Amino acid sequence: MGMQSMKRLFARLGVHSNPSVAETAASVLGFSQLRDEDSSLVISITLMVTLLCVCMVIGHLLEEYRWVNESITSLILGLCVGFIVLVSTKGTNSHILEFDEQLFFIYLLPPIIFNAGFQVKKKQFFRNFVAIVLFGVIGVFISFGIISAGTGLIFPLFNLQGLGFRDYMTLGVIFSATDSVCTLQVLHQDETPLLYSLVFGEGVMNDATSVVLDRVVENLDFSELDGLAILQTLGQFIYLFLSSTLLGVVVGLLSAFVIKKLYFGRHSTDREIAVMILMAYLSYILAELLYLSGILTVFFCGIVMSHYTWHNVTESSKVTTRHTFATLSFIAETFIFLYVGMDALDKDKWNMTNVSVSTSLGLCATLLAVVLLGRAAFIIPLSAISNLASRGVGTKISFRQQIIIWWAGLMRGAVSIALAYKRFTANSAINATMITTTIIVVLFSTVVFGLLTKPLLMWLLPPHVMDVLEAETATPRGLSEDLSLCLLEENDSAHQPVAAAKSLQRSASVHHVWRRFDNSFMRPVFGGRGFVPSVPLSHNGQIREYMSSNDIHDQR
Repeated sequence: MGMQSMKRLFARLGVHSNPSVAETAASVLGFSQLRDEDSSLVISITLMVTLLCVCMVIGHLLEEYRWVNESITSLILGLCVGFIVLVSTKGTNSHILEFDEQLFFIYLLPPIIFNAGFQVKKKQFFRNFVAIVLFGVIGVFISFGIISAGTGLIFPLFNLQGLGFRDYMTLGVIFSATDSVCTLQVLHQDETPLLYSLVFGEGVMNDATSVVLDRVVENLDFSELDGLAILQTLGQFIYLFLSSTLLGVVVGLLSAFVIKKLYFGRHSTDREIAVMILMAYLSYILAELLYLSGILTVFFCGIVMSHYTWHNVTESSKVTTRHTFATLSFIAETFIFLYVGMDALDKDKWNMTNVSVSTSLGLCATLLAVVLLGRAAFIIPLSAISNLASRGVGTKISFRQQIIIWWAGLMRGAVSIALAYKRFTANSAINATMITTTIIVVLFSTVVFGLLTKPLLMWLLPPHVMDVLEAETATPRGLSEDLSLCLLEENDSAHQPVAAAKSLQRSASVHHVWRRFDNSFMRPVFGGRGFVPSVPLSHNGQIREYMSSNDIHDQR
């Protein structure tokens, strides 16, 4: 690809180089021949990729301590690099690359959300589905209302000009989106399966709901706002939520059916991997084309693909796709936080805000306060409702676990940043103020709350408490872990104690009904676990059966 072609390609993606940074880097490295305009993009991309590699290396070195994850590392490194760039360019810019906010939604967020759905532990997710929906959907509305009302009442005291009712609702949407990465990196899904499932499930449902709610707020007509309009808005939200979910399920089932019937793996595993990746992204693009929520669509497409499509491909493709999706998500999230760190020192935005330091700190403190209050307002009452509705063993949420769930949702991350860039373009003083305030809150919540996560968990869940939790989540009558899985997997040859325990599970869950329907109607058509196609793999007539995978991925 020629230099001009590459430049046009990245321009269409919304990515632009920073010529001053490229020239400075070329001068330092001695590449004086690369100072022309065409080469500045290559130098800027080279520097950005180098920083991503540095984030990976630092994250690896800090992995065993589990105090600092890649998000915190990327933010801190981005701040340091932004400061260096700001000094080297004599205060003109702090970015290595500059790009449009659409890059977040079109190219960076889809792999993050799809991987969340693809890697989700399905059994724990649907076993605790009521609590997850309460936290991730109803909780978003409660938090949204408190944050919108709190900012609407307090922000006018700072004499801000230019913020309307829609802007306060937008702030409620932005700061209702959580980022529980720091907490999940400290939790162990085998030691605390209930807690891990609730934190992870709420995080992904929260992000999807926030994006859908943002779409509703964007299309809301405040000039004709009455009781009927509110009901219509609620109906629009339900329509967007259900239709986006249905589209993701349909595309996921279509990918499973195509791969199951055509057996791409008998000729090339590359094709079946490519079909999975492209159809996953197709679900997102179709949702955006139909004015639905692409985030919600791609999330449920990931769940369906992991349940059906993933089991229809070859063993090598299973390993490849799982790590490919996780890697793309990891790189995208690291890139976002790295850029946010550099963007925090954007001199143009700070000059455009035209607010004092005390006012800026007051705005940030207000947002942090309403975020803390908003989460506390729904975690405790919704946990009580979930405990009343839960009759299964090990599904009750203790007060210590409620505190951890509350803490896990205090951090703000990629979705909040993306929504802020989308709604508050830095073309006015008030918009620039909202962007810089969002960046500060994301930086503070991720770094400070993230660093305090491990001490908090060690204090709330010491070893003796962990033993109690494990005892509570154990199956009745001292059954082993293997027999516990039988409760969920329907083993007809189970012994009498297992059958008795299974009958208790059936009375408290719809899992048994779903498993029967899945085995009788869905899997014969779309494949899934247990599907064993016989496909010729070699020219000498040998036949090899693709054994179904019973690894840990299907236990999700």
